[in-house]
Amino acid sequence: MNDRLPRLTLRANFSWAFVGSIVYAAAQWGMLVVLTKLGSPEMVGVFAIGLAVGTPIMAFATLKTRLVQATDAKQTYQFGHYLGLRLMTTAVAFVIIVGIVLVVDYEPAVAWVILVLGLQKAAESLSDVLYGLFQQRERMDMMAISRVIKGPLSLIALGLGVYLTGSLHYGVLGMTLVWLILLFAYDFVSCARLLRGDNWRETIKAVLPRWDLRPLAQLAWLALPLGIVVLLESLATNIPRYFIERQLGVYLLGIFAAMAYLKRAGQTFIIAWGLSAAPRLAQHYSNGDVRSFRRLLNRLVLMGVVLGAGGVVVASLWGRPLLTLLYNSEYAAYQTIFVILILAAGVDYVATFIDYGMTAARQFRQQMILFISLVAGETLICYLLIPRGALLGAATAVLSAAFIRLVGGWLIIRRAIAACPHPAEIVEPALV
Repeated sequence: MNDRLPRLTLRANFSWAFVGSIVYAAAQWGMLVVLTKLGSPEMVGVFAIGLAVGTPIMAFATLKTRLVQATDAKQTYQFGHYLGLRLMTTAVAFVIIVGIVLVVDYEPAVAWVILVLGLQKAAESLSDVLYGLFQQRERMDMMAISRVIKGPLSLIALGLGVYLTGSLHYGVLGMTLVWLILLFAYDFVSCARLLRGDNWRETIKAVLPRWDLRPLAQLAWLALPLGIVVLLESLATNIPRYFIERQLGVYLLGIFAAMAYLKRAGQTFIIAWGLSAAPRLAQHYSNGDVRSFRRLLNRLVLMGVVLGAGGVVVASLWGRPLLTLLYNSEYAAYQTIFVILILAAGVDYVATFIDYGMTAARQFRQQMILFISLVAGETLICYLLIPRGALLGAATAVLSAAFIRLVGGWLIIRRAIAACPHPAEIVEPALV
């Protein structure tokens, strides 16, 4: 069976990943702009709480197997195992979302948005496992094209739904239908191309899920710490939003969510480089090539520092006119909060690169312990500061969580480097 197309170079993979991430992130941010222009901060707040409820649950359902898959240098598990496990976890996650909606006393309009966005996240979860295959085979062009198509079409569907009906309900429904259609029309078709066999029967067999219980159980156990990590990471993003929605209302949640989302501008660059470099980092570490592992990770960290510093300068000097231009004057009144959030984003950029290094070094359980500490600390800060400091307390909690993640990740990666099979190759000073 011919199970691979030619791999792309690291530069080509980065270029594709960057373009795909830019277009997709711009479309995601465009959704918030559409809601601020056609709706109100309350509508943005409902959209934000809809994502905040379903996203952590679906994030855990992924078990972050995409990175396990991408860094599986020895290809211990077949694609069908990853897909089979993802189908099971995604189904369970959607049932949990339905259960939360039935138990928690949400308004009917909010409950509808939560359920539809939960379905969209389920489609995103299935696309993610296919992206893991593209990343493992170093064919980021396939993932990028998928995101370039999905991002703008999702934005158009959301915008038309809200514009024509004045309701968020039809907007999120249209966006979800776009995801479901493209999951089968493009993502699975691309997967079949990558795993094509000598005939159509072999190709279909290659892209079907596998239900071998022993490998599935082993894979789930291997990835479970990362699943907990991604759950905690998603909770770290959304915990301030839960507190804001319950204590301050959806209006201020809309203000906060719109400003916080602007960190995605730099995160697009971070994720593109991180996804492209992760397989290479894993190969270096697996081969005991500590010097190359360190050199590549140091370059990534330096990029995060430069990008974060630039964002703080822009937010400090031009934050108010920027918020007025992108949203409106209601948001510009919160420039101080915006600067703190952008500073937190800069710290988070560096921490994200270190996360990729930890994953490449297979430090899964250590990451889990780190994020447990992070979520606990952020929850306590939110509990103490948001009732008194409102959005300033929420922004402080976000910044504190970013520093916990950075310092903890730095300590873990230093230990992982020292424990590499060939520690004698560590001969030069480094940032990490």
